[in-house]
Amino acid sequence: MAWKWIVRRTKESKPFFFAFATICGVVPGVIGYCVMQVTNTRTDNLESHLRRNARPDSVMMGQVNKERLAEYLGELQRKENTNDRYVAALRGETLTRKPYVRIQPVPEKTDTTAEKDQKK
Repeated sequence: MAWKWIVRRTKESKPFFFAFATICGVVPGVIGYCVMQVTNTRTDNLESHLRRNARPDSVMMGQVNKERLAEYLGELQRKENTNDRYVAALRGETLTRKPYVRIQPVPEKTDTTAEKDQKK
């Protein structure tokens, strides 16, 4: 019943329509901003603690991701053609650092234990 009243009022009155539209946009935005500010736990102490206690594989993956991002951004700055990245990703391949030899197939997994058992 309230919804029908709101629909009727927005059809009849443009100021009511704009006020209702503003409320529908601003109120969720303000609530979302407040929630983000309250739940933001990014502090220097917490960040340094998490970095000290990071597992070696997490640190290594972070370094690899940083290097790959730097490489990609360098290619964008030099305005190189990066379409081969998308082509390679669609084919399940990865790119090397050497131009013209960049596309390399992902090595297939081989079950060495099964091969050893068959040879015995």
